[in-house]
Amino acid sequence: MNSISANLNLMIKACEKASKIIIRDFGELENLQVSKKGPNDFVTKTDRRVEKILIEELSKSKRNYSFITEESGEIIKKNKDCYWIIDPIDGTTNFLHGIPHFAISVALQIDGEIVIGLIYDPIKNEIFFAEKNNGSFLNNSRIRVSSRLNVDDCLFATNNEGIDSIYPKLNLRNTGCAALDLAYIGCGRLDGFFHNKINLWDVAAGKIIIEEAGGKVNNIHDFKFNRINIRAGNSNIYEKMLKKLNNF
Repeated sequence: MNSISANLNLMIKACEKASKIIIRDFGELENLQVSKKGPNDFVTKTDRRVEKILIEELSKSKRNYSFITEESGEIIKKNKDCYWIIDPIDGTTNFLHGIPHFAISVALQIDGEIVIGLIYDPIKNEIFFAEKNNGSFLNNSRIRVSSRLNVDDCLFATNNEGIDSIYPKLNLRNTGCAALDLAYIGCGRLDGFFHNKINLWDVAAGKIIIEEAGGKVNNIHDFKFNRINIRAGNSNIYEKMLKKLNNF
């Protein structure tokens, strides 16, 4: 593995510190205080604590960088060209139900381009990360997207409800964690992902992880940051997937 940048090292250390809160609270689910902020969109005290730690840690050496976060929204600082994009727990509903499939997602965007992405699964102790022009990694091992050519042999993920009735011939999974879906494309566990009206913090880190692993992702910056239609896949099936989806 090539040497990592100071920014990526900062992100890893911030996520490792925040993950201790997640692991502790996941083991004490019955004590969590949960409030509902919308249909199927829960926020817990854990989310807020994790986000607070991430913001504090990332601000220690980059105090002028701005933020886009799930819980706090935009935090504008002196540097408006550099943004940390944070989802403290992607897969909150899984977390609340004791399902060990959720992750911290952090990306760094500079001048409108995502240059670093990190997705950390604290339960499985898997850290997916990528830097522009430096490849994608799972922990310390280089990863690549799958090489499957036939759409019928591929496994796709989407979190849009009811999509299986529209595309019954696609092998679909709804895992409840978009960040890990994208990370799994990066390492070849999944072959493609599509979702309409998803948030930037759910997909920012995954975009660069897939691209640096040899896959393709559409330009998510063509959309509003909280209403993104994302398409991602290995380079062999990406265009075939788009044709299958038609006007979805």
